[in-house]
Amino acid sequence: MKSINVAKRNILFHVTLFLFFSLSLNFVTSAQEKVRVGLAWQPNDKAYDRVVRSIELAGGEAVILAQVRFADFEYNDNKLSSKYLDSDGVLLQENANKVKRLTYHGTDIDSIMQDIDAVVFLGGQDISSTLFRVPEPWHGIEGDVCNATRDVSEYLTMAYCLDHDIPVLGLCRGMQMLAVVSGASMIQDLGTFYASQGVEYNNLHRSERDENGNRHYTPHDVLVTDHSSLLYSIVNDDVIENVPSWHHQVVGSVDGTELRVTGITFTQGYDLIEAIERKDKTFALGVQFHPEEAVRQHLDGTPTASQFMQLYHAVNFFAMLIKSCKQEI
Repeated sequence: MKSINVAKRNILFHVTLFLFFSLSLNFVTSAQEKVRVGLAWQPNDKAYDRVVRSIELAGGEAVILAQVRFADFEYNDNKLSSKYLDSDGVLLQENANKVKRLTYHGTDIDSIMQDIDAVVFLGGQDISSTLFRVPEPWHGIEGDVCNATRDVSEYLTMAYCLDHDIPVLGLCRGMQMLAVVSGASMIQDLGTFYASQGVEYNNLHRSERDENGNRHYTPHDVLVTDHSSLLYSIVNDDVIENVPSWHHQVVGSVDGTELRVTGITFTQGYDLIEAIERKDKTFALGVQFHPEEAVRQHLDGTPTASQFMQLYHAVNFFAMLIKSCKQEI
């Protein structure tokens, strides 16, 4: 019986791939024409895999970028010196202010970004709240920690990309970094937010820990709010069904910024922001969910793959990023 189920999954996998490639031949490019898509530096090498596979399936060439170091800071190997951090690992306010003021100037980012056409910013740890436009104390929730070294590198990389109109796609934390660099406000923890409103939170956006202490992706729908948006051009629908979600922070407000909200989800009486775009850039899109996880699950034929968004829609986020580099959108 087990071998029959495996065979069925393999058949479904190959049929899905066939349908995908039949619909997306216009995205397939020769090796000489491939768009080089950078993956913003982060310290967990294993986290790159899903995004690399997604970029390659969309016809691009994935390039893992080097770390960008702030010119005025000291580093021990790849880590920011602890003297710039508080006891919780959050970037000290005076140092965050320097990063926001000077950004990438005086760094070697020009050489790092040489021949890079677009950049994807991945999911991961919380961003130091001292980097917010209006700084806030860290939320203090055990287990949800910051990585200030990564915060600095990604802040500088995002600022560089936006200043040079290099296409960017932000995934989960990557969307939050797009928001923070653009001056938006953040909700640091959904559970705390809902408690402050007297509402019980249902963990729709990140599962509770199981008996082994692990969390899992949860599916929910996203409403596309703007037919003129990049998001709508990617999915061509008013609703994206069953996006893979794993986060406890969200963008609070984009008021007073160049961002616009293009995707939301209604949760426990509140519209939560699920997609943002920069109105003044060619392609600067952030989504709070993980299309790269849907790609992985479909390609691997996992038992839970059917719970999440379609493979074609998931890959199309990366395909449209690549297409924007060719000025075809």
